Amino acid sequence: MTEAFKLILSSDKVKAILVNIFGGIVRCDLIAEGIIAAVKEVGLKIPVVVRLQGTNVEKGRELLANSGLKITPADDLNDAARKAVAAIAA
Repeated sequence: MTEAFKLILSSDKVKAILVNIFGGIVRCDLIAEGIIAAVKEVGLKIPVVVRLQGTNVEKGRELLANSGLKITPADDLNDAARKAVAAIAA
């Protein structure tokens, strides 16, 4: 996840990151841990919006909420897109 964030941030045109994870067997808690580690390592200064749906989704959302980082949760892809656009405009 960290390398993906570094690649995304290699463009100065990127104003926000939207992570959309949707899958039945995807362990959202592991994805959340990866997102948290990447945000910390890269030192993100732009908004991050995360939509998780899959196995262990509640644990994943809890990890993100308790991370102390500015990671915005989203309920679905439309919600995530709206929140990302709003964060850029703020």
